[in-house]
Amino acid sequence: MSPPANPKSSWDEFVKGLWRENPVFIAVLGLCPAMAVTNSLKNGLVMGAATMFVLVGSSLLVSLLRKVIPRAVRVPCYIIIIATFVTTVDFVLAALMPVAHKQLGAFISLIVVNCLILGRQEAFASKNTTPMALVDALGMSAGFTLALAMIGGVREILGSGSLLGLRLFGESFEPWAIMILPPGGFLSLGALLTLFAWFKERSEKRREREAV
Repeated sequence: MSPPANPKSSWDEFVKGLWRENPVFIAVLGLCPAMAVTNSLKNGLVMGAATMFVLVGSSLLVSLLRKVIPRAVRVPCYIIIIATFVTTVDFVLAALMPVAHKQLGAFISLIVVNCLILGRQEAFASKNTTPMALVDALGMSAGFTLALAMIGGVREILGSGSLLGLRLFGESFEPWAIMILPPGGFLSLGALLTLFAWFKERSEKRREREAV
């Protein structure tokens, strides 16, 4: 019987995706959906949840089958597994959330080619135990969802004066129309990337001072 996973290492793997290796703000991956569907907080959350379902499900299968999948055809096998989960989440959203499904459009299907998904299969799930692969997938997908929610929240607040459809300001507020247009996505991402880089630099300097 294998020894239980180290709780601390599992927690570190989870937090890694939220902060130290955030897919959008640190690794700068998955920018296509981060720019295209985040004109509102709701769309960002739905896309993040769909990506989480696909990443967790595919990481589970890839980790379970890592000793069975031939190395020569591993990437096509990963894509087939990912596409299966993408098709599932596409049908579920179409049935349960038709309005959100219509707003997200083809970007649900494009989760198949999200480099974050395939990258985690190649770099982690195919080389680690199933529990650790699940923790990694949950952390990375939670970090991705957090990034989309932050971008979508900023754009909805400034571009519509609301959050999840609830009005935040009075009648005198003039929405920044540019924020719900494509340029608003780049402006929001740039500001948040700068903020994350600043926090990361502060953390590194603090660790250096503590190490002295």
